[in-house]
Amino acid sequence: MHELSVLFEIVKQVELVAKKNEVEHIETLILQIGELSSMIPHYMKKLYPAAIEGTILADSRLEIEVIPANGLCKDCRQVFNLIKEKGTCPTCQSKSFELLSGKEFMIKEILCS
Repeated sequence: MHELSVLFEIVKQVELVAKKNEVEHIETLILQIGELSSMIPHYMKKLYPAAIEGTILADSRLEIEVIPANGLCKDCRQVFNLIKEKGTCPTCQSKSFELLSGKEFMIKEILCS
Protein backbone atom coordinates (compact mmCIF):
# COMPACT_ATOMS: atom_id res chain seq x y z
CA MET A 1 0.00 0.00 0.00
CA HIS A 2 2.00 2.95 -1.27
CA GLU A 3 -0.88 5.30 -0.47
CA LEU A 4 0.34 5.76 3.12
CA SER A 5 3.84 6.87 2.09
CA VAL A 6 2.30 9.25 -0.45
CA LEU A 7 0.01 10.67 2.23
CA PHE A 8 2.99 11.23 4.55
CA GLU A 9 4.71 13.20 1.78
CA ILE A 10 1.56 15.24 1.12
CA VAL A 11 1.30 16.06 4.84
CA LYS A 12 4.93 17.24 4.82
CA GLN A 13 4.27 19.50 1.84
CA VAL A 14 1.08 20.92 3.35
CA GLU A 15 2.88 21.60 6.64
CA LEU A 16 5.61 23.49 4.78
CA VAL A 17 3.03 25.63 2.99
CA ALA A 18 1.15 26.23 6.25
CA LYS A 19 4.31 27.26 8.10
CA LYS A 20 5.37 29.60 5.30
CA ASN A 21 1.93 31.25 5.37
CA GLU A 22 1.62 31.28 9.17
CA VAL A 23 -1.41 28.99 9.15
CA GLU A 24 -2.12 27.26 12.45
CA HIS A 25 -5.06 25.05 11.57
CA ILE A 26 -6.19 23.22 8.46
CA GLU A 27 -9.85 22.28 8.12
CA THR A 28 -9.93 20.39 4.84
CA LEU A 29 -7.47 18.99 2.35
CA ILE A 30 -8.84 18.42 -1.15
CA LEU A 31 -7.04 16.05 -3.50
CA GLN A 32 -7.75 15.33 -7.14
CA ILE A 33 -7.09 11.75 -8.17
CA GLY A 34 -7.46 10.47 -11.72
CA GLU A 35 -9.24 7.18 -12.36
CA LEU A 36 -6.07 5.86 -14.00
CA SER A 37 -3.62 7.07 -11.36
CA SER A 38 -1.94 4.55 -9.10
CA MET A 39 -3.71 5.98 -6.04
CA ILE A 40 -6.88 4.34 -4.76
CA PRO A 41 -9.24 6.93 -3.22
CA HIS A 42 -10.79 4.45 -0.77
CA TYR A 43 -7.37 3.58 0.67
CA MET A 44 -6.36 7.24 0.82
CA LYS A 45 -9.45 8.06 2.91
CA LYS A 46 -8.95 5.04 5.15
CA LEU A 47 -5.25 5.79 5.79
CA TYR A 48 -5.62 9.56 6.18
CA PRO A 49 -6.12 9.53 9.99
CA ALA A 50 -2.82 7.67 10.47
CA ALA A 51 -0.94 10.07 8.20
CA ILE A 52 -2.15 13.25 9.92
CA GLU A 53 -1.80 12.16 13.55
CA GLY A 54 0.26 14.68 15.51
CA THR A 55 0.43 17.18 12.64
CA ILE A 56 -1.19 20.53 11.82
CA LEU A 57 -3.74 18.50 9.85
CA ALA A 58 -4.70 16.39 12.90
CA ASP A 59 -8.34 17.51 12.96
CA SER A 60 -8.71 18.02 9.23
CA ARG A 61 -11.00 16.32 6.78
CA LEU A 62 -9.91 14.75 3.48
CA GLU A 63 -11.99 15.28 0.36
CA ILE A 64 -11.18 13.51 -2.87
CA GLU A 65 -12.35 14.53 -6.32
CA VAL A 66 -12.03 11.73 -8.85
CA ILE A 67 -11.06 12.90 -12.32
CA PRO A 68 -12.56 10.71 -15.05
CA ALA A 69 -10.36 8.77 -17.43
CA ASN A 70 -11.35 10.42 -20.71
CA GLY A 71 -9.94 9.74 -24.11
CA LEU A 72 -10.34 11.37 -27.53
CA CYS A 73 -10.96 8.92 -30.34
CA LYS A 74 -8.31 9.42 -33.02
CA ASP A 75 -10.70 8.28 -35.74
CA CYS A 76 -14.01 10.09 -35.08
CA ARG A 77 -12.81 12.69 -32.49
CA GLN A 78 -15.45 11.61 -29.93
CA VAL A 79 -14.55 12.11 -26.24
CA PHE A 80 -15.42 9.08 -24.12
CA ASN A 81 -14.76 7.52 -20.71
CA LEU A 82 -12.06 4.89 -21.12
CA ILE A 83 -13.09 2.80 -18.15
CA LYS A 84 -16.82 2.78 -18.84
CA GLU A 85 -16.26 2.00 -22.52
CA LYS A 86 -13.33 -0.38 -21.86
CA GLY A 87 -11.02 1.60 -24.14
CA THR A 88 -13.30 1.35 -27.16
CA CYS A 89 -14.96 4.39 -28.72
CA PRO A 90 -18.73 3.96 -28.37
CA THR A 91 -19.31 5.88 -31.60
CA CYS A 92 -17.02 4.13 -34.09
CA GLN A 93 -15.65 1.15 -32.08
CA SER A 94 -12.04 2.29 -32.59
CA LYS A 95 -9.49 1.42 -29.92
CA SER A 96 -7.21 4.26 -30.99
CA PHE A 97 -7.42 7.19 -28.60
CA GLU A 98 -5.48 10.06 -27.07
CA LEU A 99 -5.59 10.23 -23.27
CA LEU A 100 -7.15 13.51 -22.14
CA SER A 101 -7.46 12.99 -18.40
CA GLY A 102 -7.36 10.39 -15.67
CA LYS A 103 -3.72 10.11 -14.57
CA GLU A 104 -3.73 13.25 -12.41
CA PHE A 105 -2.81 13.28 -8.76
CA MET A 106 -2.59 16.66 -7.07
CA ILE A 107 -3.41 18.79 -4.09
CA LYS A 108 -6.29 20.93 -5.31
CA GLU A 109 -7.01 23.00 -2.24
CA ILE A 110 -6.06 23.51 1.40
CA LEU A 111 -8.85 25.08 3.43
CA CYS A 112 -7.63 26.91 6.53
CA SER A 113 -9.31 28.59 9.47
